[in-house]
Amino acid sequence: MATFVLIHGAGDVGWYWHLVEAELRSRGHDTVAPDLPCEDDSAGLPEYADTVAAAIGDRADAIVVAQSLGGFTAPLVCDRAPVRLLVLVAPMIPAPAEAPADHWARTGYHQEARDHYDDTVALFYQDVPPELAAEALKRSRTQSEARMGEPSPLRAWPGVPTRVLLCRDDRLLPAGFVRRVARERLGITPDEIDGGHTPALSRPGELADRLEAYAAEHGLLGDR
Repeated sequence: MATFVLIHGAGDVGWYWHLVEAELRSRGHDTVAPDLPCEDDSAGLPEYADTVAAAIGDRADAIVVAQSLGGFTAPLVCDRAPVRLLVLVAPMIPAPAEAPADHWARTGYHQEARDHYDDTVALFYQDVPPELAAEALKRSRTQSEARMGEPSPLRAWPGVPTRVLLCRDDRLLPAGFVRRVARERLGITPDEIDGGHTPALSRPGELADRLEAYAAEHGLLGDR
């Protein structure tokens, strides 16, 4: 059994992972997917990481999986809990001391070739079943920007094995952008999956397969 700690992106909730959690639990794994305090103007990245660490509790050998803005929280959790593997999915990949609000300029995001979408569903949920997309919108929360301009307390990437999984059809963080940033910042060539920015809703079984395979590759499945 492996322990998967699932971190959602901006303005979202742990519910985002519910289908992946069901898949992983059906295979005998433990999962936890906390709600980050993203609506709280007093909360920043340290508080996000504290929330995840509190949800981990006394679990050992955690596999931390983060989507989108969750990539800024994931490496900070390694100072607060026993993390054995980091998996970044459709991620923003932070540099040391980088503020989330500065990520776009510092990565050259706006110079990246990409299409533009004004509709939230078209941007985030283009391949998600309509009823799930509607539920995701209903559950979404306002992402506070109050502390997104603060430098991350990250000083260096943690000494934890890291995998990056990009989505080939991602309209928010295009594949070419994620490939370049992963190479420049982590020296990693990402793995790839079909689909848009929210694969936990559009491809939960395939994403669970990938996560379980990563756990196996790193010897983290343990006894079933």
